[in-house]
Amino acid sequence: MSDQDIARLAGRYFDGKTSRLHRVTLAVADGVAHLAGDVERRAPLASLRVSERARHAARKVTFDDGAWLELDDRAAFERLLAASGHRDSGVVRLQQSWRGVLLALAVTVAVVLGAYVYLLPAAATSVANALPVGVERQLGQGVLEVLDARVLAPSKLPRARQAQLRGQFAALVAPEAGAPGWQLVFRSSRIGPNALALPSGDIVLTDELVNLLQDDQAVMGVLAHELGHLHRRHLTRRLLESSAVAAATWVIFGDVSSMLAALPTVALDMKYSRDAESEADDYAVAMLRHNDIAPEHLAQAFVKLGKGSDGPTSSYLSSHPATAERIARIRAAR
Repeated sequence: MSDQDIARLAGRYFDGKTSRLHRVTLAVADGVAHLAGDVERRAPLASLRVSERARHAARKVTFDDGAWLELDDRAAFERLLAASGHRDSGVVRLQQSWRGVLLALAVTVAVVLGAYVYLLPAAATSVANALPVGVERQLGQGVLEVLDARVLAPSKLPRARQAQLRGQFAALVAPEAGAPGWQLVFRSSRIGPNALALPSGDIVLTDELVNLLQDDQAVMGVLAHELGHLHRRHLTRRLLESSAVAAATWVIFGDVSSMLAALPTVALDMKYSRDAESEADDYAVAMLRHNDIAPEHLAQAFVKLGKGSDGPTSSYLSSHPATAERIARIRAAR
């Protein structure tokens, strides 16, 4: 700090107790601020707080008892601060620099993107895995009714055919312990061949998919894939990711109503991530091999679905993209 006396600056002093304005002058000498005029006061510079710079507002000096001083001659005050050794904090200097603002913006964008790409999926997975099965089943209640009202219709498959497929799938042994409970339900679809697993444990299989595949073991492969989604809780994870605020509300307050409201929309516009699809594919391949069924049946199912990807059979592929790489991966697992 400079020991040289600095020219006095005019200012307005408020004692913090009343609204009365006091006209004073400020000078600095030997590390001490001196006020003169309507109020006489001295205070060490180290005890004073200086407000941040602003384009139009006067800078303010606050005393340790809550009193403050406003100075209008900003240029002179900046010179006084520099002479007395005062430096704004790094954050304040960044705020005053366009480079700093751009850097802060870039860092913010990077953090948000990183959280969305990495943190949010990881958090959703952790919460989904910790979610009691009863709560997950509660989330799924009523979703099938919503789907029935919007995109599904009663199945036209004969009861005997439904029982046959249900019996074949029930006879398969899951590749891992702890497989979730499930119920296979049949529906006719207004949007083409489809199959989906709901948190309630319902696995929906449409007539159109059965008729397209014309291969019961291919149907078993698709159902095993859906069971993999159910086992890995992919739809619940998808719900948590797409409803982060609702999920936070549940974690803090235990209120699942907001997630219940979001679930039908998520189910209708279900697009699993690449990793989720790979996990379900791996699960299905393991289940087929565990039951002496060639994974080629699942690969052929995706081939058939892929051939109609520009027509009415594109529904399943819109949420389960069957790329050539994916089919090759299934075949490589034989």
